[in-house]
Amino acid sequence: MDFQRVDVVYALLFDEKANKILMVFNKNGTWSLPGGAVETGETLQEATIREVKEETGYDIKVGNIVTLNEAFIDKNHVYFITYHGQITKRPEQIPQEENIIKVEWVNLEEADRLMPYHPEGISKILNESGAKYTLQKE
Repeated sequence: MDFQRVDVVYALLFDEKANKILMVFNKNGTWSLPGGAVETGETLQEATIREVKEETGYDIKVGNIVTLNEAFIDKNHVYFITYHGQITKRPEQIPQEENIIKVEWVNLEEADRLMPYHPEGISKILNESGAKYTLQKE
C-alpha cells in the first residue's frame, strides 16, 4: 500500500499567569492545538506561524520542537510536529476560520483530558526544553 507523507504542525502556546493553553475546537468535533498542514515550499516553522495566525489571529514566534507524533490515517503517513510558541501580538478579534468552531484558553488539566494523543499530558511537555530545529542551508 502506498502512503502519502503529510506534515502537520502545531504551536503550544501557554499563558503562565492564567495557567492555560490556547486550543481550537475543530469542525470534526476534536480539540487540538492551533496548527495545520504544511504547504509546498513552506518550512515547518513558516507553516506553524501561518496556521496559528489563520486559526486564532495571534502572531507568534516559534521555538523548539516539543513533540513529534506520527500516525497512519487512511492512506496518509502523518507526522505531527509541535513547537513551543511565544505570542508576539494578540488579535483584537479572533478570525472566522472555516475548519474551526471556537478558539479558547483552556486550563492544563482540561487540555490534558482533551488531547489524549499526548499520553503524558501537555503539562509534562511544557516543562521540557524540546529538541533544536535547524533548517539546513545548502
